[in-house]
Amino acid sequence: MKRDLRIVFMGTPDFAVATLAALINNNYKVLGVITAPDKPAGRGRKLNESAVKKYAKEKGLTILQPTNLKDPDFNASLKSLQANLQIVVAFRMLPKMVWQMPEYGTFNLHASLLPQYRGAAPINWAIINGENKTGVSTFFIDEKIDTGAIILQKPLAIAPNDNAGVLHDKLMHLGSSLVIDTVKLIEGANVITTPQPSPITTKTAYKLNKDNCKIDWSANPEDIYNLIRGLSPYPAAWCNIINDKDILNVKIYDAIFVKAPHDMKFGSLIITKNEIKVAVKNGYLSLLDLKLPGKRRMDVKSLLNGFQFEKNCEMR
Repeated sequence: MKRDLRIVFMGTPDFAVATLAALINNNYKVLGVITAPDKPAGRGRKLNESAVKKYAKEKGLTILQPTNLKDPDFNASLKSLQANLQIVVAFRMLPKMVWQMPEYGTFNLHASLLPQYRGAAPINWAIINGENKTGVSTFFIDEKIDTGAIILQKPLAIAPNDNAGVLHDKLMHLGSSLVIDTVKLIEGANVITTPQPSPITTKTAYKLNKDNCKIDWSANPEDIYNLIRGLSPYPAAWCNIINDKDILNVKIYDAIFVKAPHDMKFGSLIITKNEIKVAVKNGYLSLLDLKLPGKRRMDVKSLLNGFQFEKNCEMR
């Protein structure tokens, strides 16, 4: 006999919308949606709603936007929904009083094959580290971050030219399918969980910041290329261009490695009418897509049509 599931969904960005939509399209009872508070954005500082909130409003779902997950009023509102299952996708760490509330538990969708790449940015780091495989995992939440017992996993190959945006979308759809498979197991009381193994080496999906997104032009070309595609389109790998007396912050979204002998300093530029090449070990990285301060993102030919580089400029 199937259980009658009463679900609360927690999530914020586009990645989570695909799963919420899958639940609705599969006719599951979603009693309420918990998402981040509206945030001011843009020049006018207009309040911006999360992608999950926008979708939930379209579907007429109950929406809660707590600033503090331990707030007694929020917990009372959450309890009043009388959910027996909570599903978390791209949200934030939950206090125990929240994740232990429903009868059938709270499970999370994570964009890696756990225990590898626990943390905030698993999609980016899988590419940055040059992996050729990743995947998605569902697990029951416990006291620590991304450590709970595994319910299901699905692997996914990473193509050599996948960037973070492409892989994000692949995992988003694979993940929504995995959540539905997980819900069906819970619905039929057929869940068998597996404790996460303790591998000799565990790779962590650290939160991205300005320091770990900066390009080191003395690194191996493959590592630089993986950093660029692992951060494209967001937040984007960056460096500074020393252009005469100006220091310009540039974001780089795409490049290709050209193997060739040279004796140039790493980071030195070769600029023609149609090309910008950066000297690296054993060759050059030819830049394809980038953004200078105050300008839109554009391909290198378009940039060169409207921007004057001085002689002897370099990347640092």
